Amino acid sequence: MDIQIIGSSNPFLDVMDQISRAAPMERPVLVIGERGTGKELIAARLHYLSQRWNMVYQKMNCAALPENLLESELFGYEAGAFTGASKRRKGRFEIAHEGSLFLDEIGTLTSAAQEKLLRVIEYGEFERLGGNDTIHVDVRVIGATNIDLPAAADIGEFRHDLLDRLAFDVITVPPLRERKEDIPVLTDFFGQRMAKEQEWLQFPGFTDQAMEAMMAHQWPGNIRELKNVVERAVYRAWDGEAPLDDIVFDPFESPYRPQVISNRPVQKNKSEQRNEAEALNQQLLTEPVVSHVAYCMKTKLQEMEKQHLTLALEQHKFNQRKTAEHLNLSYDQLRHALKRHTLL
Repeated sequence: MDIQIIGSSNPFLDVMDQISRAAPMERPVLVIGERGTGKELIAARLHYLSQRWNMVYQKMNCAALPENLLESELFGYEAGAFTGASKRRKGRFEIAHEGSLFLDEIGTLTSAAQEKLLRVIEYGEFERLGGNDTIHVDVRVIGATNIDLPAAADIGEFRHDLLDRLAFDVITVPPLRERKEDIPVLTDFFGQRMAKEQEWLQFPGFTDQAMEAMMAHQWPGNIRELKNVVERAVYRAWDGEAPLDDIVFDPFESPYRPQVISNRPVQKNKSEQRNEAEALNQQLLTEPVVSHVAYCMKTKLQEMEKQHLTLALEQHKFNQRKTAEHLNLSYDQLRHALKRHTLL
């Protein structure tokens, strides 16, 4: 299996050191990080550097399955457990016995699945769906998520006791913007692979201007986004004779891009939001008082609240916990406000 993880920056090396120390431990590990930071590669490295390296390594995306299939996929089921269950089927835990099970997007597990998962980690036992026989397994659980699990536990969306059991160690992966020294190395790695795929004799690299643009970019999609940008530049180039200068960060950008037709609010930039908020404030102060002023006032205040919420979210990079602290709200209060304004 290809589990190459590339970099040389200090934040990257710190994470690699933590992986090396955690891998041999027979304990659960949580891998936390933004989308595209390579959490799945880190989970695989934890398995293949452990004593279980030659045993089964199972992967499951918890967010990819509907709620009614999640438990049966994890724990299996007996014949007749539900309509269509014609024969017994092993779940991921049974298949991964004596190996490792990687649960991606573990924060999306249902309450029932969380309860069963806690029991498996604690006692190594569970029952198949529709069955009474207790199954005993020895499985190392590696979980990954891009959400704030302690905050989710505080508002009742994730079990505190399960979090305690999973968090023997927590590996927090730095985003690419915090390890920019790795961008040239990653760019060269992805560029060479794509050049080989395109049957070029060599990969000429990027011009200084192109590299400066990539170093200045914030990379919200992290390494996955960088990989797409580099491979896109190579594929669009005519040949590999001269350093590449044409890079496209947003492939959707086009003068012919179709307009969004949706009932969902269109995201405005910060400048537009500030201008609209100032205009509403001025309008509230200057509008004459009429018979329906109470209704108008309520509507305008709701619009202002929505704009301020949106702006605060953007300022804190959509981290709801930091946004709540900035607005002097509890996490739960912020969530209710976001739902009320259809911002979730």
